[in-house]
Order: sequence, then C-alpha cells, then structure tokens
Amino acid sequence: MRGTFRWLWLAASIGFTLFSSAVSPAQSLQIEWHKRLLTIRGEHLPAPVTVNYLEAYCRPGSTDRDWKETVIPHQSKLLSAHADKTRIEIEDRLEDGVVVRHVITAGTDAIDFRLTAHNPTRVESQAHWAQPCVRVGPYTGCGRKDAWELYPKYIRQSFLFVDGRAVFLPTEPWAKKARYTPGQVYCPPRVDRNDVNPRPLSSVVPSNALVGCYSADRKQLMAIAFVPCQEIFQGVIACLHSDIRIGGLKGGETKEIRGKIYFLPADIDALLTRYRKDFPRDRFGQP
Repeated sequence: MRGTFRWLWLAASIGFTLFSSAVSPAQSLQIEWHKRLLTIRGEHLPAPVTVNYLEAYCRPGSTDRDWKETVIPHQSKLLSAHADKTRIEIEDRLEDGVVVRHVITAGTDAIDFRLTAHNPTRVESQAHWAQPCVRVGPYTGCGRKDAWELYPKYIRQSFLFVDGRAVFLPTEPWAKKARYTPGQVYCPPRVDRNDVNPRPLSSVVPSNALVGCYSADRKQLMAIAFVPCQEIFQGVIACLHSDIRIGGLKGGETKEIRGKIYFLPADIDALLTRYRKDFPRDRFGQP
C-alpha cells in the first residue's frame, strides 16, 4: 500500500510540474530597450524581434518631400525597466517641446504600448505621426539582402486587411513611383494622402490598423497595430509598420495612443477577433 501511495504521489507531482511549466511565467515575452532599439524575446518565438522605437516623429505634407524636412528631431530617455524584463517606461522630448511618455508591457503573447503625448507649450505642434519600425526579417526567415528588391521575399508572408479580410502582399495594383522607392504605403480612409511616407502610395485602402506576417515555419504569426493609425507601410529593411497617428497637438493638449504587437498561432480569424476585443472603439484613421 505504501508503494502504491508513493507512485500515486509521484504521478501527481509530475502532472503538476507539467501543468505548471505550460503556464510558467518563463513563457512570457521579455523586452529590452537601448539606443531606441526595442528587442522582444521569447522561448516560443522563432527569433528575437527588434523595433526601432521610435524611428521618427513626422510633420504633415510628407508624401512628396525630402525626408529630412519631415522629421522632427527628438531625444529619448529610459525612465525605468523592470528586472524581469516585462515593463519599460520611456520618455521622448521633441525639438518643439512636446513630451511623449511610453509604457511598454510584455505579456505571454503580445507587447502592449500605452503612449501619452503632451504639448506643454503655447505653440501648436506639427507632430502629426510617428514611426515604430518593426524588423521582421529573422522572424520570417528572410534576410535583408533582398529588402531593396521590388518584391522582397518576406512580403509574400505579410498581410493587411482590406474590406475586413486578410490580403497578402504584394497587393494588386502595386504602386511603383514615388520620391523614394521601393516599398509600399497604405493610407487609411480618413488620413490625408499628402501626409504619409514618401514611398509608393497604394490605391488599396486598408480597413483596420493591423499589418502582420507569418513565421518562417508558418506555425505562428506576428501582427502590429497602433491606434490611431496614420499608415500601414512595407519598408525597405525587411520591416513592417503600423505607424502612429498623432494629428498635431495644440498648446496644452494631451492625446492617448495605444498599440499592440501580437505573437499568435497562425489563425488570422483569431487575430482579428483579438484585435476587435483589444480595440473595440477603433475609429480607423481618426485622431
């Protein structure tokens, strides 16, 4: 009887251990930020994902203008970082006086972004949008060497939503002319088409802020959404953007912005359900 009890206790212990490991906090994503580079790691990710965060704050009138005239210089500072690498606070100070506070939190299957943009001055800010550049090459199994091609390999694993349905890149038609090439920009319905990235601007209009890609083994997907959204952009360093819409800031004005980077099983319908739950009041393209 004592031996039987010992075996029952051992079996229960093993079962509990297996269950605990399945939900262990060790499975949570982890984040680090250094010199404007946010690195996302996780045991369940095929490769670390890096984000140029934030790459740039931008003025309106950017679609057909030299990029140097669009960018508003800013300084970034790390305010705090949890020892378990699950929470970071960053402060950006723009040249025109605007202050943007970022709270970034890592969960088990998503990174959450909460931004507060405040203009403490009496002068209206021309900060209309900003770029978090998500580099997806290693995640998709594609190198950067082909990134400057018209149809780089990684975009065939990438998608956005049109009329509520996932559409894979390259979309049809595919714009090829702009101040800078290659790349592809998708402008939301209520954003001025004069105020987006100076890359080829598609006539395809996205229906939400989501842009994503499949992992190299097609078992997982990553998707990015910032709300409000200025544009969706396929860039030239194996990157995808759901760029942040600020819409300018009057003197004394404050605006809140939210974002997510999801890492989910390869189920686009489940992704869309999750997005609608996380952003139930999304007015696409609205400040």
